[in-house]
Amino acid sequence: MSASVARRLALGAQGFADRRPHRAVDRRHLRRVMRRLEVLQLDSIPVVIRTQYLPFHSRLGPYATELLDRIAYRDDEWFEAWAHEASLLPVGTEPLFRWRKQRARAGDTWKALHEFATRETAYVQRVLDEVRARGVVTAGGLSDPRPQPSHSGWGGRSLGALALDWLFRVGELGIRRGGNFEKHFSPLASIVPQAILTTPTPTVEEALRALTQRSVRALGVGTATDVADYFRLPIREVRSTLVDLVRDGDVVEATVPGWKHPAFADPAASIPRKIEGATVLAPFDPMVWNRDRARRIFNFEYKIEIYVPQTKRRWGYYVLPILVDGHIVARLDAKTDRDEGVLRIKAAHAEAGRNDAATADLVAEAVRDLARLVEVERIEVSRMGDIASRLRRALA
Repeated sequence: MSASVARRLALGAQGFADRRPHRAVDRRHLRRVMRRLEVLQLDSIPVVIRTQYLPFHSRLGPYATELLDRIAYRDDEWFEAWAHEASLLPVGTEPLFRWRKQRARAGDTWKALHEFATRETAYVQRVLDEVRARGVVTAGGLSDPRPQPSHSGWGGRSLGALALDWLFRVGELGIRRGGNFEKHFSPLASIVPQAILTTPTPTVEEALRALTQRSVRALGVGTATDVADYFRLPIREVRSTLVDLVRDGDVVEATVPGWKHPAFADPAASIPRKIEGATVLAPFDPMVWNRDRARRIFNFEYKIEIYVPQTKRRWGYYVLPILVDGHIVARLDAKTDRDEGVLRIKAAHAEAGRNDAATADLVAEAVRDLARLVEVERIEVSRMGDIASRLRRALA
């Protein structure tokens, strides 16, 4: 397939060809997007808005973010698990990730965390017993949190916090989120329905086959590395699984000019004739979280510069790609000033060949939508960036 077809196939698989709701976004729309995404990466940095709220906005437009929290943390339709980093997933997928929890218990996780759990088995058991007895516990609310010195290598985190994270990692506990994104730990059985928890555990091979196929479906088309990265699956096992899926007709092989490696595609996917609309993408949106894939799909070089010293940043601290009609046309360094009710565009850069008034008008459309999402009245654009002046005029 051509690079253009691959791009449209990928965007269609992610829901960008679906019509936006004509009325207020409701939980049915969020569920539809989650069925497309399969997994939603979490991140606590609220520079513009917490990252996990943006992928729904990118596909649906502005919505009440409380809907996401209600579905995930009150109604328990989604649950937190270690997938593409810390993530939300539909509760029905819980059996497919048990193998990862089993491997974590055997030591296939952060070495220091496993060593701690092995060394402090009695303490970890007491923490688990306390959560079971109380139902909901935060790290700071444990009866014996056991603070650590700041030089411990855990950034001052208590032993209680480590025990809770270990118990989450191995599947004993689940997480709901409270104010300020704080983790509230509960027994997994109080979050995931018993009918799902009592489902027979798939073999590792069965789980990896299902997850590999879901990855291909969510990507539309991708290399074996893309497929493995989607749920952070072991690449060797994914390569072997893809061979089986191709043999059985559940996945088809593909070649995309400019891609160095063979690709795999969902044979049931439709290829949109065009992608329309302007929106922002989160730094951890599945369309761009894999930087090599973003380069192949969009010819877009993307690097998060949060941890880059300010004097060495090229684009800015928290940069949002702007998707217009299926192409990334600009990038904005943005920040929500909640105290003053302002969305600040600290820098606005156009991609090559897109520094024109028409592009600025479309970027302005995406910025206005973002301002509605974060519920601010004003937008201010600095003079930084080659398209900043045009964007200011378009927003005037």
